[in-house]
Amino acid sequence: MDAIERVGAAIGLREPDRVPVDLHNFQMAARVSGLPMSQIFRDGGLLAEAMLMAWREFGHDMILLENGTGCNAEACGVEVHYRDDTAPVAGRSVVSSLAKVADLQVPDPYVTFPMSEILKATRILARQVGDKAWICARADQGPMDLAAQLRGIDELMMDMATGEDEELVHALLDYARRVATRYAYALVECGGRSTSIGEPIAGPAMISPRHYRRYPWDHERRMVTELKEHGIILHLHICGNTERITGDFIATGAQVLEIDHKTDAARLKKAAQGVTCLLGNIDTSLLAFGTPAEVDTACHELIDICKPGGGFILGPGCAIAPTTPADNVHALVESAKKYGSYSRT
Repeated sequence: MDAIERVGAAIGLREPDRVPVDLHNFQMAARVSGLPMSQIFRDGGLLAEAMLMAWREFGHDMILLENGTGCNAEACGVEVHYRDDTAPVAGRSVVSSLAKVADLQVPDPYVTFPMSEILKATRILARQVGDKAWICARADQGPMDLAAQLRGIDELMMDMATGEDEELVHALLDYARRVATRYAYALVECGGRSTSIGEPIAGPAMISPRHYRRYPWDHERRMVTELKEHGIILHLHICGNTERITGDFIATGAQVLEIDHKTDAARLKKAAQGVTCLLGNIDTSLLAFGTPAEVDTACHELIDICKPGGGFILGPGCAIAPTTPADNVHALVESAKKYGSYSRT
């Protein structure tokens, strides 16, 4: 099998020739390029070249493309701060009152910065290696996280806690969903084979399982359903330990669940077997500070847990730190070749 077939089989809940490998390495790739990240993450051509250089070195099956967690927010008018040594971050929120949600416009990804630059990077990657590597072009932040960037985390948490403006909270979440969905369509139109959203604010570390079900869950599910109806594969990432929302996490219908290292992979594998594909969940701190031997051991253990029956892609539990040693990344990639075979010999 080639990388496209391998990843496609895993997402299709079949057993490929071996466990495929994803690298969430946009910051590491940018740092290795030698240019300031503030420059790389504003320029689709430079970002594509950095990701291509990393792919040529590591030979991973899936390229996860993004420029950080502020792309959609910036496209919607939030000021984003670009930094030279790490990913950009969203600044001051722009929705001072929920009553203003009705005035928000969904940006056109093809002409709105920085979405337009990530589309450029997607086109370049698709043209250069689209037949050799699975490109997951990330639609940035999902409904809950984008809503928090637009409204402010504290303000949104208070809105949900009081429940006084529940309809308007859902209106904001719906707007955020439409932004991410429109962007997802464009990314796939430009050559992405799948897309992905991150929802760190939606996890049990931030809100209760009851509030997850009451607020972001249905918007995530609606996004998955709409894209699936158009043949588009959506990955969903929720940071932290998702054990308390396992059933709802799976019930979003996302074809791939990107799981954090804090989540018990064995328990989630049991619940997700035959339903959805898991991607992860090697600890990024281990990748950053451990040894290649320690990374190899962790990968071996995880593969033994999640490999049986297919539906598993090996990768980090979240974004790889910029200073992660290349030897540790090589150890992760090579572990899939050593321990991930599905051959019956």
